[in-house]
Amino acid sequence: MELQELIGIVKESGVAGAGGAGFPTYAKLDKRAEAIILNCAECEPLLKVHRQLLEKHAYEIMETFQFIGEVLEAKRRIIGVKEAYKATVNALKGNLPSFQELELKLLPEIYPVGDEVVLIYEALGFIIPPGGIPIEKGVAVFNVETVYNIYKALHFGKPVTSKYLTIAGEVTKPVTVHAPIGMEVREVLKAAGEITVKNPVFIMGGPMTGSLVTSYAVVTKTTNAILVLDGDHRLVKRMQSDISIDMKRAMSICCQCEMCTDLCPRNLLGHPISPHMFMRMATSGVTKDLSPFLDTFYCCSCGVCELYACPQDLSPRRLITQYKNGLRSKGLAPDKNVQSKEPLSAREYRRIPMDRLTARLGLAEYNKEAPLCETRLTPPQVKIMLSQHIGAKAVPLVKKGDQVEDGSLLAKAQEGKLSLPVHASITGEVTEAGQDYIIIQNSNERMQAL
Repeated sequence: MELQELIGIVKESGVAGAGGAGFPTYAKLDKRAEAIILNCAECEPLLKVHRQLLEKHAYEIMETFQFIGEVLEAKRRIIGVKEAYKATVNALKGNLPSFQELELKLLPEIYPVGDEVVLIYEALGFIIPPGGIPIEKGVAVFNVETVYNIYKALHFGKPVTSKYLTIAGEVTKPVTVHAPIGMEVREVLKAAGEITVKNPVFIMGGPMTGSLVTSYAVVTKTTNAILVLDGDHRLVKRMQSDISIDMKRAMSICCQCEMCTDLCPRNLLGHPISPHMFMRMATSGVTKDLSPFLDTFYCCSCGVCELYACPQDLSPRRLITQYKNGLRSKGLAPDKNVQSKEPLSAREYRRIPMDRLTARLGLAEYNKEAPLCETRLTPPQVKIMLSQHIGAKAVPLVKKGDQVEDGSLLAKAQEGKLSLPVHASITGEVTEAGQDYIIIQNSNERMQAL
């Protein structure tokens, strides 16, 4: 298969990075990639999706990953998986004889080893420059579910209409489910038994980088988890705090201990981001040296500084993100000519063990088995967002009253822009079609209502 044919299939199937920012995968298929990495680092605490999928579908995913490498003519094809994932590692080793060109790289159980820059350093030993992207250094990274979606597109012509995600926290049956895209959180949670607290709060994504959502929020192509916590949980209170109060607290009690910088994963790799310097300048109003402000572009928003490092419970990440977004809104961009330093010699001793992080977050009691259930959930309706990826949102093609089938095209990618199409995740009737989302009522539910 030629590269352009593969790009066409991946784009038409709506494949985006199944986690993180949701970068359209077709744009990563580039022959500049001399090395490709399969990311099975499961970056955040409590998430189980990628290790479970790779364990159960090791052959299919490895076959597809090798095929991608062949099309891209990549010299190295590395599977990065945490050594702690014993069952997954065994499944990979059992299939490696069939894929001689694949390399297995065992990763440490640290946070955030799933971050692309950290992963590339652990797997290949070199640094992506500050403000740069992997392909500029000849590397492309794909996560496990993304490659599995490519497998289904290549072999069965299936577009992306569902998502695997872990349900954990205050539920009686933690589980990893297979949910149609657009399914509401409240419907998905029924698969995990009962909620065990009276005042539940929902986090979509991991505890470090996820966001608070209501029970009416919907599953997207990037949803890896739904965490249920008590409204009084410390992590929830941190996420609910007012950023103006965060600034006032920082002005009052930041002790300039530098722990936020000492443990910053990007700083440890030599990138020019020093959270303590930003905190010093931002809270004092000193603007003689602008570098701490401009260097906010090099923050990856992993949350180590505020959820693990800071002994005062301050929020460097939130303040840096607010400032960084302000710079972008004014049209500023990171300087790609900034040189990174060598990784700090102390990095090995400052890496954060996942167990320690989980305990620090107050989540150790929820770190339980969440078995994979591949039976696809059946919702009464779905609300499918037209922007589930980085880039321009999809353009709707259907209208209210249209009948659609599972997998049929709802919205096309914008021409000439970084964009992806969106497909129906259930069979039913379109009850609402706008510029931001499309609602489909399940045909079975509609028949029962009639």
